[in-house]
Amino acid sequence: MTAVSITVTVILATAALLAVVRAVRGPSILDRVVATDVLLAVIVAAVATEAAYSRDNTALPVLVVLSVLGFVSSVSVARFAVRSRSRRDDGS
Repeated sequence: MTAVSITVTVILATAALLAVVRAVRGPSILDRVVATDVLLAVIVAAVATEAAYSRDNTALPVLVVLSVLGFVSSVSVARFAVRSRSRRDDGS
């Protein structure tokens, strides 16, 4: 079980590091938003992994809140991006 937890920790840390690099170096704002959404997903996975490893279910409300936050932020950014593109196409 220890080898699995170390492997998962290394994979999640690598994913978080790559997401932070993309958020810093992203050429556009949409790249940065996607990177922060990926970082939030990695955080949710890390909290879920810790809850499963320690067999503690008190982290479930935190997981629900973080998941809803990630969903709402992704939908709002997608709607904003569609609106800004339609304004650019109209010539405004």
